[in-house]
Amino acid sequence: MGSNSNQNNIVLKITKATIRNIIVALLLATVFLIIIYGLTREEVNTTVSLLKTISIETNKQIASNIVFNKEEKTVRNRPEFGTQYAQIKIESLGIDIPLYHGDSLSLLRNGAGQMSSAYFPGEGGTVVCMAHNTDKMFKRLPEIENGAKIVIETSYGIFEYEVYNTKIIDMHDVDEIEIQDKEEILDVFTCYPVNGIGHKTQRFVAYSKLVNYIEP
Repeated sequence: MGSNSNQNNIVLKITKATIRNIIVALLLATVFLIIIYGLTREEVNTTVSLLKTISIETNKQIASNIVFNKEEKTVRNRPEFGTQYAQIKIESLGIDIPLYHGDSLSLLRNGAGQMSSAYFPGEGGTVVCMAHNTDKMFKRLPEIENGAKIVIETSYGIFEYEVYNTKIIDMHDVDEIEIQDKEEILDVFTCYPVNGIGHKTQRFVAYSKLVNYIEP
């Protein structure tokens, strides 16, 4: 009897020690995670925001309540991120696709995207648009020539741009797509080369200037 009792006490002590060690380990892990989150909270929040941007729902109903002042070069009631607000057309290449405000992956599956940190057509600065290099998007963009017209049709007017330069750049050459407010420039680009599979580290860019505006 005495031997069994001693064994039971030993097992009980071991069990209690194990549970105590597990609780301490969980508490330490919790404290560690809290510290890590505190140190990287900004990065975590940024990552969450980016993930939301990537999966944002596409709104295919064209925005029609945009207000444009030609003299002041101002656009009010800008469409929400993810909303189609125009068609972008390059007649010489047979391109005619929807243009969305924003450049998330989900939007680019449906058409061209406009960089939200750049200007809107009519605002007198740099407008930046991009699309995939697939058949129904910008696959033929590298064929574009100087003098070709790129047209953006919005509810507040039609903006016609004329290509004056093209360039192949590295995807990290952000200085090659300068956001400025001195004149209205439209930069459109796609991944390059357009053939083949896999991740592309180059971009084909067509630079154009506003040459005509047609009121709605």
